[in-house]
Amino acid sequence: MNDVFTRQVQDFTRQAQEMFTAGKDAKVPENISAFAEDAIAKSRDAYHKFAALAKDNAKVAEEVLLTTQAGAKSIGEKIVANTLANTEAAFEAAQAIARARTFPEIARLQANYWQQQFAVAGSQSKELFELSNKVTKQALETVGAATTKSFEQFKTAG
Repeated sequence: MNDVFTRQVQDFTRQAQEMFTAGKDAKVPENISAFAEDAIAKSRDAYHKFAALAKDNAKVAEEVLLTTQAGAKSIGEKIVANTLANTEAAFEAAQAIARARTFPEIARLQANYWQQQFAVAGSQSKELFELSNKVTKQALETVGAATTKSFEQFKTAG
């Protein structure tokens, strides 16, 4: 059994050597070589175009993220500023109420505080809404411009 296997391996090796020897002098036709070289050149060119497009799209994504991040930061800062102002107003009202001498004065101070806070809350809500709209508009404009640019680049690359 071992001899049979050894003979099969030797036969296979001999056949492989004969094939390689026979093919050693064979030449690839010029039209096949030209076709292969042309296909590789076109593939490489397409790859470079799409790689450049991918890099541009990564930059666009970064721009969009930076725009939305800046907008989120602005909104966050506005919320913090509003919270600080509202907290300060609450402390001032509490201090004024603590200094009051009569119950009617306490009621008046508390009513004034709530009246002012409702007005401030309305104003703050409006400002926050306007800021949110502005941020959203900026983000959508950035995305729209980026999408248009990417689409145009894709059309010219293809």
